[in-house]
Formats: sequence, structure tokens, C-alpha cells
Amino acid sequence: MKPDHKYPKFVLILILGLLLLLPAGGYAAPEKAAASPPPAGQPAAAITPRGEKVGVDEQGRAIYQVQGNGIKIGYKLAGAGKPLVVIPGLGNKMDVWPPQLLEALSRKYQLIILDNRGMGYSTANDTPFTYRLFADDVISLLDVLGVQKTNVLGFSMGSAITQKLLLDYPQRFHKAVIYATTTDGSEVAALAKGKKADNPIIQRQIEATARWQTPLDKLPLITQQVLLVVGTADTVVGPAGSKTLATMIPGAWLAQFKNGTHSLMREAPSEFTKIVLAFLEINETVTRAR
Repeated sequence: MKPDHKYPKFVLILILGLLLLLPAGGYAAPEKAAASPPPAGQPAAAITPRGEKVGVDEQGRAIYQVQGNGIKIGYKLAGAGKPLVVIPGLGNKMDVWPPQLLEALSRKYQLIILDNRGMGYSTANDTPFTYRLFADDVISLLDVLGVQKTNVLGFSMGSAITQKLLLDYPQRFHKAVIYATTTDGSEVAALAKGKKADNPIIQRQIEATARWQTPLDKLPLITQQVLLVVGTADTVVGPAGSKTLATMIPGAWLAQFKNGTHSLMREAPSEFTKIVLAFLEINETVTRAR
């Protein structure tokens, strides 16, 4: 006995209507809408710590080590917001930064505070020290942390490393603060002439510094917004290098603190912090209407 395939008329009409709605090639799953960019002003995504926790600083912040560029790089994170990597000077460790400065910056930015190779929580190997090597260390850390682009603040030796970063990795940086810098590292190294450092790592840093020469002809190629900060009484690097960079980097700011020395950020932490934050926050590029 054959089954009775009689259906109410309205069911047949419904089925026919659904068939007409299908695309010619049959049913296809709906495409996912493309991800929309984050709205303007949305807070930057927090950086997730990577590597092994190896210590804690005096403020209770965790210190980590990650593998990068053939060594272990020590660093810590502080604050929230857009990333800002801070690079210490010759013979310094990550604790060189005044707490008042870090506290103020960390209210607006997520700080990546590192030790240069061989210092503090960062290890070293037999690779000869050069400023290119130091710059590559910074990039390796940023890569591990997944930071594609960041602001940067470099002090003394760290300021020359910042110069190298802007020239070799311009796509990785927004604004740059170059504090207490030089265009001729041999002058700085000469201050240590006859005073061999007890720490062999510091001696290697001095030797690398003696070979550092800013490629002046390339400075006009720097497109980042740059602030140069120096004390007029700085007897380590002097103000001349900062003035030279300010005249050759398009649109660069120059802030000279009268009577300030190489330790300017400790001598006038409040004013130093104000100028750095003002520079980082302001957009001094004028967009002309077409």
C-alpha cells in the first residue's frame, strides 16, 4: 500500500517559497563579518607577561626573564595604556628610574622596563657588544611580548640605543624621548680612560660606546616625533649632541634644563616628568585641509 503524500496547500506554498530564497549554488553558511577596528580612544590591550618569573622589585612588581637574541632578557611591566619601553644607561639597571617618574608614567602608559644585556636580570654571551646588538635585544623583547609598535624613552647609553632603534626599526616606534645623548661615544668613553671598570660588563659597554658614532646624514630620515632632553651642566655627554640632533631630526623638540646634570631626572623629577608626559600626550603635527 503506497503512503498517502497529500499535504495541505499552505505547506506546499511555504516549501516553494523557501526554495526560491536559496542562492543558485545551494545553501551556503553566512560569512562572518570582518572584525571592526577598535573605536578611537579605546584603551590599548594589556601586555601579557611572558617568560619565567625570577624576582620582585621593591614595589612588588614581578620581574621576568625571556629568551631573546641569544640571551635571557630581564624586564618588568608597570601600569596600563599604550606601551612605553624605557632603556637604561651605561652601568645602570632597571632600578635607575626614579619611582616618582615611573609612577606618573604608569598612570598613562604600560611601561616595559628592561635591563640591558649583562646587567641586572639580563644575561650576556661572548658576542661583542655593539649598539646594533643592544637595539636588537630591545626588538627581541618586544617580539616576545607581542608588541608591534611602542613609544620609547632612552637615557644616556639608552638614548643612543634609541637613536639606533629609530634608524633601523622605524616601523616599530611611535614617539621617542632621547635623554642625555651623544653623537660621539668616544668622548664619553674618554671619561673612563685609565679607570678600568671593576665590572667586566660595564667595561664592555664602555668599549661599545667608544665605537658609537651617530650617522648624522641619516637623521633627516627619522619621521617619528622626537623629544631631546638634556641638562646644560651635564659633564658626561654635554648638551652639544642633543642640540645637533634637534637641528637635524625634522620637527624635533629640545628641552634644556638650566644647571641640570646627567642626573637631571633625579634632580628635577617633577619637571622632567611633566615635559615627558606633555610631549607624549600632545599631537604637534598639523594636518592641512586639501
